[in-house]
Amino acid sequence: MLRDSLPAAADVFAGLPDALPDDDALRESIRAVRAADGLLLGVLDDDPTGSQAVHDVQVVTVLDENAYQAALSGTAATCFVLTNTRSLDEPAAVELNTRAARGLIAVAQRRGARIQLISRSDSTLRGHVMAEVAALQAVRREVLGSGFDGVLLIPAFLEAGRLTADDIHWARIGPDLVAVGETEFARDATFGYTASDLRDFVSQQSGGVIGRADVASISLADIRLGGPSRVGELLAGAADGTWVVVNATEYSDLETVAYAVLLAERAGQSFLFRTGPSFVRALSGLSPKAPLRGAEIWPAGERGGHGLIVVGSHVSQTSRQVAALRARGGTTDIELDVAAIISGAGNVLADTARQVAGALGRSDVLLYTSRTVVSGRDGADSLAIARRVSAALSHTVRAALPARPAWVIGKGGITSHDVARRGLGIRRAEVAGQLFPGVISVLRPIDAAPEAIGMPYVVFAGNVGDDGTLGQVVSILNGEQEDP
Repeated sequence: MLRDSLPAAADVFAGLPDALPDDDALRESIRAVRAADGLLLGVLDDDPTGSQAVHDVQVVTVLDENAYQAALSGTAATCFVLTNTRSLDEPAAVELNTRAARGLIAVAQRRGARIQLISRSDSTLRGHVMAEVAALQAVRREVLGSGFDGVLLIPAFLEAGRLTADDIHWARIGPDLVAVGETEFARDATFGYTASDLRDFVSQQSGGVIGRADVASISLADIRLGGPSRVGELLAGAADGTWVVVNATEYSDLETVAYAVLLAERAGQSFLFRTGPSFVRALSGLSPKAPLRGAEIWPAGERGGHGLIVVGSHVSQTSRQVAALRARGGTTDIELDVAAIISGAGNVLADTARQVAGALGRSDVLLYTSRTVVSGRDGADSLAIARRVSAALSHTVRAALPARPAWVIGKGGITSHDVARRGLGIRRAEVAGQLFPGVISVLRPIDAAPEAIGMPYVVFAGNVGDDGTLGQVVSILNGEQEDP
């Protein structure tokens, strides 16, 4: 049975126990356990924005065990596999997750190591939730003989104001916390939902096969008053793939849970994680890193020329950011007509690519899709349209690469993945860090098109930042804003 009504955010947050302090010693304990146990971490990321909370880890855009091996050999022993499955239909998403998980486990087995798997998805709950988790469960049973004892649902993205309290997932919209089922994200044409209570959400996503009462929960009182021992007691009750909602509003909440998970796994349990970006950092034991500026963005020295901003996201936050960037001037603004792309009219792609390449010689270029949303007949058709438009943007970027842009920004999840993979030819890259605390990652291409090597590639989710953030990012990349 679904919860009949939701409490007010003010009442929920006023009644919370005090948060545990930020604790470097706890992070060190997490790192020590990981090192002692030789643990690896594979993150199957359904778009490239999941690395926003981490740094000095590598991302891979291809299904290639050699690439996984190289990425997992880094100091963080963490590999993000950018699956981009939020742009795919469910069968394709399942197949891709299956292949990626098999490859990651195979690499770990060759190293004689154990690997944890995170199914990283949208912090506002969009994606192939049940199908991707089921695919990873099936791979574990196939390869290791048994499934995961529990599936921890942790969509928190603390830096972007995505918090979970009283089992309700909240999104900060301006000054307010709004139950996520009441936001525009819940009305997504493909991945829409109505439940904000995560126990109800799991039941809804399962089509009622999983009841609300079947979903366990780790509350903020459990975490903050009981610590790792209480969390461990609750985890001990997970069996046969129990879904477990994890509440979190602070990194200390996530790190307490991460440490308890590591101890529970030492005792023989196994867990799969469906998360937003923040838990990846917690489970890795990574400390926060200050926003990147100057030489941290350009370790080999700044590259001359102008930059390219590529915008495909249509959420209202992005449209406001595009409008603000255009209003301040300094960019050549080129609109890609979505209706013309879908209809196949004229030489739209070739003409647009010529305009972009030519304009890069004199200014930064803003390449953006027309702002009128074109939806399909159903969710699958809408995804097909999104893929076609994203492919058009990527084609344009690839055609403009000989003009050697100084930097590139990809705005939107599907867009930033396709620009990375098809536009810039990135197969493997390092996450240098972020431009703001925990949001907007800078990737440093390692294996990519020759023109992209050494070029900062900025992955900018559609639903983060305020109206002026896109303009700020451009200023930072142009060396006009140094202070974080």
